[in-house]
Amino acid sequence: MSTSNGERPDASAAMPDWEKRFRAPRVSLPQWAEDAPDRSLFISNATGTYELYAWDRATGAQWRVTDRPSGTTTGTLSPDGEWIWWFSDTDGDEFGVWLRRPFTAPPAQGASVTGTAATTGDSPATATSEGGSAGAGGSASEGRSTGSEGPDAGPDGRKWDEPTSALGPAYPAGLALGRDGTAVVGRSTDEEGSTIHVVRPGVDAGEGREIYRHRESADVGDMSRDGTLIVIEHTEHGDAMHAALRVVRTEDGGTVAELDDTEGGTRELGLTVLGFAPVDGDARLLVGHQRRGRWEPMIWNPVTGETRELTIDLPGDVGAEWYPDGSALLVVHSHQARSDMWRYVIDGGRLVRLDTPPGSVSAAGARPAPASATPEAVAEAEVEFLWSSAAQPPRVLSTAGSVVLSPPGMKPPPSVPVEDAWVPGPGGTVHALVQKPAGEGPFPTVFELHGGPTHHDSDSFAGQPAAWVDHGFAVVRVNYRGSTGYGREWTDALKHRIGLIELEDVDAVRRWAVESGLADPARLVLAGGSWGGYLTLLGLGTQPEVWALGLAAVPVADYVTAYHDEMEGLKAMDRTLLGGTPEEVPERFAASSPLTYVDQVRAPVFISAGVNDPRCPIRQIDNYVERLVAREAPHEVYRYDAGHGSLVVEERIKQFRLELDFTRRHLPGSG
Repeated sequence: MSTSNGERPDASAAMPDWEKRFRAPRVSLPQWAEDAPDRSLFISNATGTYELYAWDRATGAQWRVTDRPSGTTTGTLSPDGEWIWWFSDTDGDEFGVWLRRPFTAPPAQGASVTGTAATTGDSPATATSEGGSAGAGGSASEGRSTGSEGPDAGPDGRKWDEPTSALGPAYPAGLALGRDGTAVVGRSTDEEGSTIHVVRPGVDAGEGREIYRHRESADVGDMSRDGTLIVIEHTEHGDAMHAALRVVRTEDGGTVAELDDTEGGTRELGLTVLGFAPVDGDARLLVGHQRRGRWEPMIWNPVTGETRELTIDLPGDVGAEWYPDGSALLVVHSHQARSDMWRYVIDGGRLVRLDTPPGSVSAAGARPAPASATPEAVAEAEVEFLWSSAAQPPRVLSTAGSVVLSPPGMKPPPSVPVEDAWVPGPGGTVHALVQKPAGEGPFPTVFELHGGPTHHDSDSFAGQPAAWVDHGFAVVRVNYRGSTGYGREWTDALKHRIGLIELEDVDAVRRWAVESGLADPARLVLAGGSWGGYLTLLGLGTQPEVWALGLAAVPVADYVTAYHDEMEGLKAMDRTLLGGTPEEVPERFAASSPLTYVDQVRAPVFISAGVNDPRCPIRQIDNYVERLVAREAPHEVYRYDAGHGSLVVEERIKQFRLELDFTRRHLPGSG
């Protein structure tokens, strides 16, 4: 009998803590069907690959929904809970179609369906909860349109993994599902740009009805509860970092209302969809805005035109979603790399703090109350949330005081807490998060730079920084200009000199780390993935005298080639960041491209890349590597069969081992 990830019960005894953190099963915050909240969907790596799992809370049954070699993490439930929709791409290329299957445990090949769950041989249980535990069924299967193995149809005759329309493969650009079975599908392709289609069961054949088309980026934001309205988040004005909103009729795509804080692209003020009110006959739309220099919510009624900016007196960014009865908002407040939760009562503007442990809330939702609940219980619904800190592993908790869902098997060991560093930089004070091993410095130090760039590092649990600390390294994570969480001006500071701006902040923190005695100046490692990988390669070329080694995962290496090969939505982002295409502003692309400075790189560099990556495509990495080869510069390249990172636990462990081995061989004093 195996436990999680196929490990024997005693196999973890000699396993190092860093590897346990990678291997230990995890679960996401379960999402539930709006009208059938006992039916939930979550993500887990219980079998060694991140896949979708279903959970019937009424019976405690849990089962694996998808089972693909490269993993699956994009899925949702229909409002009635009858269908699971999931996005099927090929080997992580993010280009594919939506499939659906009934919310029914499949009698997979070699499996038997018990009263609680589908099980297959010695497949591990997926998760335990107060409702019980269950196993995951099915075996790995190949191809674009495969989920768990099993018969072509469920016990009620509904097909497994049936195509949801005749629409061809595309990059996903939002999905909204109506109570009558209507689907609103957003798509993006290089040839067509952004298109949105309405597919109604028994009415629209084939590709459904196209209600939107534009060359610039656009996404399906949400559908009103009664299914009559659709909100589209678009950047027709050409600024991919600051979206506008358009509400249209589902019936014919006709415009109902527009909300554009950019005023046609002339102001850098964005909007984002937070959701229609969850109440019948209520057209109110919760919207995130930047009118006061940060993200915060307001309520817009597109039918009446009324807008109401909410006064929520908290520092930092404020996100929100509706409570189930529409009378209050669940506020997730992010400030200085931590977050907490509040309940905001719309009538009267009362703000009540919800008990939140110190650290970060990655996701949260207010559960619908039972039909028998009192009005008070309905108004103050239980909140479930995914929480962690740098020191403590993730847990799915409830404000009722319970653990909602726990993965089986081995538990990840804790790590060390983060310390805050506030460093004067050329564009303002820079916030960095520091983790240190035991003992006295100076330490060999990894500067691990986050991706995005519109993202930020937080006081949350992460296996990679913890692994470096276990091996005697200090880890410094820098929320450079361009990061979210520090106000609109900080995020929007990236203009035209992208990459170079962020590295100015990284260099300021580097100097502080050396001068404070934290970091050994002869053993500084620059590392990161995605945008962080891009900054790593750019930093090695523009600051060659200060970095002893570089570790770049799925990076941008040749910006011009990357622009021409990447997915359409990222082309739009690059045009915004750099002010045009490579043909229109060639000097800016050159100044921000690591390839321009490759001949100045002195430090050994390790590069890992997914051969199916649509975000940082492989050809532009090959161009960079060819230049390193021509110079006989010390480097290693690892290519793997996935997209922008891997969903396979074993692959993630392999990549860290390769980085660690490279570091030990090339960093002074680390052998």
